[in-house]
Amino acid sequence: MTKPVFRFAPSPNGHLHLGHALSALLNARAAVALSGRFLVRVEDIDQTRCTPELEQEMFEDLAWLGLPLDEPVLRQSESFPRYRDALERLQDMGLVYPAYLTRAEIKAFVAAFETGGKAWPRDPDGAPLYPGDAAVLSAQEITARSGSDAPFALRLDMVKALERIGGPLCWQEAGAEGEALFAPPVAVVADPAAWGDVVLARKDTPTSYHLSVVVDDARQNITDVLRGRDLYHATGVHRLLQELLGLPEPVYRHHRLILGEDGRKLSKSNRDTSIRALRAAGMSHAELRKRIGL
Repeated sequence: MTKPVFRFAPSPNGHLHLGHALSALLNARAAVALSGRFLVRVEDIDQTRCTPELEQEMFEDLAWLGLPLDEPVLRQSESFPRYRDALERLQDMGLVYPAYLTRAEIKAFVAAFETGGKAWPRDPDGAPLYPGDAAVLSAQEITARSGSDAPFALRLDMVKALERIGGPLCWQEAGAEGEALFAPPVAVVADPAAWGDVVLARKDTPTSYHLSVVVDDARQNITDVLRGRDLYHATGVHRLLQELLGLPEPVYRHHRLILGEDGRKLSKSNRDTSIRALRAAGMSHAELRKRIGL
């Protein structure tokens, strides 16, 4: 029987906070409870914000949490050719198109549309769905941008992608903590269409989170993806990409979030909740675990 493999995949674009501590410790505990492995993956696609210094400090925080690294650590910045290959496979299927609208143009279009009293459709995170270049730009402007050095995103044609798989899509959701870890997973109906034409890459970035995460999970033989509840609905997109690319389907487990005083999930900009700041202030392991509810 295959042993389960869990992973914790932070981005070194700031200091880890209490939410990261919860996710990392839950993954490590689950791996021990189920006699599996625990891996750390570095999601450093953003080469501007992710730095070697922040990566080293991230590893120091993980060591303080008692989470040794299982070498070698996979870094996304070293895997760009793999993402490019996956993207090209989707392009060969006719499922990817260049999109030239800027964020400002999308925002202006949606604002103008909603002045009529109707709401523009939004994804589960609240962002407006991509309207398509032709909704805003003339055919001449689209041609001009495609022949110039204009920025663009490569988006998945959601309608064509769903037609290609030709049937309903589900994922397997299991418990994230305690005894629930041993409960059998249940099927959850996936709704990737709720996200519209998601971005798979950009002109200056060869991949997106959605594309790289499914490629990396398959490469590392991840059997159980245990992550925050904020990514619950994004699982629909990930299952769609797995089906299109012929990648294995892991079991998903989504844990509770730690919220700030404003009721929102924690951010790396909240320095008062960073593991590094709390360590410097003298917080002990036991105090940290108590604070995050472990």
